[in-house]
Amino acid sequence: MIKKFQDIFSIPELKRRILFTIGLLIVYRIGGHITAPGVNPIALKAFFTAQQGTIFALYDLFAGGNLRRATIFALGIMPYISASIILQLLQAVIPYFEKLAKEGEEGRKKLTQYTRYGTVGLALVQSVGISLFLENMNVGGVPVVPYGGIAFKLLTMITLTSGTIFVMWLGEQISERGIGNGISLIIMIGIIARYPTDFLNTWRAIKLGQVTPFRMIFFIAIMVVVIGGVILITQGQRRIPVQYAKRIVGRKIYGGRAQYIPLRVNTAGVIPIIFAQSIMMFPSTLAAFFRQSEFIGTVQTFLSPGSWLYLSLYAIIIIFFTYFYTAIILNPIDLAENMKKYGGFIPGIRPGKRTSDYIDRILTRVTLPGAVFLAFIAILPDIMMRKGGLPFYFGGTGLLIVVGVMLDTLQQIETHLLMRHYDGFMKKGRLRGRR
Repeated sequence: MIKKFQDIFSIPELKRRILFTIGLLIVYRIGGHITAPGVNPIALKAFFTAQQGTIFALYDLFAGGNLRRATIFALGIMPYISASIILQLLQAVIPYFEKLAKEGEEGRKKLTQYTRYGTVGLALVQSVGISLFLENMNVGGVPVVPYGGIAFKLLTMITLTSGTIFVMWLGEQISERGIGNGISLIIMIGIIARYPTDFLNTWRAIKLGQVTPFRMIFFIAIMVVVIGGVILITQGQRRIPVQYAKRIVGRKIYGGRAQYIPLRVNTAGVIPIIFAQSIMMFPSTLAAFFRQSEFIGTVQTFLSPGSWLYLSLYAIIIIFFTYFYTAIILNPIDLAENMKKYGGFIPGIRPGKRTSDYIDRILTRVTLPGAVFLAFIAILPDIMMRKGGLPFYFGGTGLLIVVGVMLDTLQQIETHLLMRHYDGFMKKGRLRGRR
């Protein structure tokens, strides 16, 4: 392994890309400690400590803890993610965006431009909402914003929106001139930043006798198995063979060889968990604002995190959204039409509707284990923390993001090594690229 890292830094271009990526990630982490003007960070931190299990905690996860500290990157990259998801959903319902998605590189550039515009618009709206929210907040009689007013609202809107645009720019620069997907790396580095505190809390629990060493060893074994399962599901795919007929164009012969359509086991990624978490955290979020409502309090009691009703409903919603989002981003009819257009066919299956029905049937079967595994990963933290007594948040969205981003980054490094005739990280086989 030491030899592999020496090979990485012996390639000037790869070395430059890695150092560039590390440098921009350090810039992001430094900006994550600059508090936005006009906010009392101590009072805000006390508020978020009491908001565990609400939509604020989920948003703060993707913001890398910046929302809890009220930094200039408080919105993080969430407006960009929201704009990207909205554009993907619009491609399924609006023909114009669907046409852009099929136009290749030019269409992709236009969609990226619309995503940037949407990011700025969402950041402006969310920053105004956050400024109003902060002004009306007080913790134990201590206001989070000592001096509010129109000046604070305008300053907060400019600061947070500019922070989001800068983070988006950092992510794009990493993707273009660094290594790995910049946006994903920024999210991952914010999640990893929480791990030292989690490990420290676990160590303190062991020293105080709250967690026995035997139970800790047992949970470590579970963690290793779960990480291996996440890697397997993330990389897992069902390959459908496709045969292309020979075509003569001028003096060249095209086609005549077999290819594959790789259908991933987890096509939807972490999106189903994000959607499900937003829905399940909604009652707790409402209860934080409407403390006098008996109805909302009753709903929150029945859907309290850790209860079997909560876990069962959470898992069902994840499975539903896995199929829903997979159906949006992967259309079997489009795949069948594209194969027919270029003279491709699945052996034994007639082109056209039968091909699309066959792909749809295979996709439905392949998605089921991925959906069930996503549901298991999502409810694992509640089981380990509330049932097992382990003070460590392991699993869920954070684990899927960290593993997926690391696999993607390693695959890109592997490609650079193999292109320059170096051995990769794998002695047998290669890291298969994620989409």
